[in-house]
Amino acid sequence: MTPVPTRVWDLPVRLFHWSVVGLLGWSWWSGEEGGMQLQSHMWAGYAVLALVLFRVLWGFAGTGTARFSSFVRGPRATLASPRELLDRRPRREAGHNPLGGLMVLALLLCLLVQTVSGLFANDDLFNEGPLYKHAGKALSDTLTAVHHLNFEVLLTLVGVHIAAVLWHRLRKGERLVAAMILGRKAIDGPPPSLASAWRALPWLAVSAAVVALIVNL
Repeated sequence: MTPVPTRVWDLPVRLFHWSVVGLLGWSWWSGEEGGMQLQSHMWAGYAVLALVLFRVLWGFAGTGTARFSSFVRGPRATLASPRELLDRRPRREAGHNPLGGLMVLALLLCLLVQTVSGLFANDDLFNEGPLYKHAGKALSDTLTAVHHLNFEVLLTLVGVHIAAVLWHRLRKGERLVAAMILGRKAIDGPPPSLASAWRALPWLAVSAAVVALIVNL
């Protein structure tokens, strides 16, 4: 019997995912352009930081597949996961597999380092992060270097993530992109319990307020 497509990703998780994708693309372009575009680069960074803070909160306050407890596994499950990648059979489970869970954590941490370091960064010309005045030139230069280096790490993680998605599609027939767009995929077992999208709004508001407070220190 073929499993029926089931809703596994709630709307807040999907909006978070694709919003970060779009904002990272804009941040990359505006950072390369420099000049006046660095103002929009910083605003994109503020938005990404707010989204990352929201995702961390939603990882504890959300339900179903959004919670870290649903996809952060122990060493045994994580070590077994690479062997399962070679199997052509799809993993018909809700949410991320153990390696996917590790990638989520790595990306969130990398995004956090990227956005926080950007708050202190400078371009040696006319643009400074909002917290530059609290750091001084020497520390700012160090964090600017971290900002640039960490972006290369972030691009590497994104590349690995995309390669893994393609592998699951070509090797195992899993349409992970479609699942993250539509929120549904074929699974074995009962559907996960998902929270209403309205429940996420207070946590998003708190995250945005925290970022607004930080950039105005």
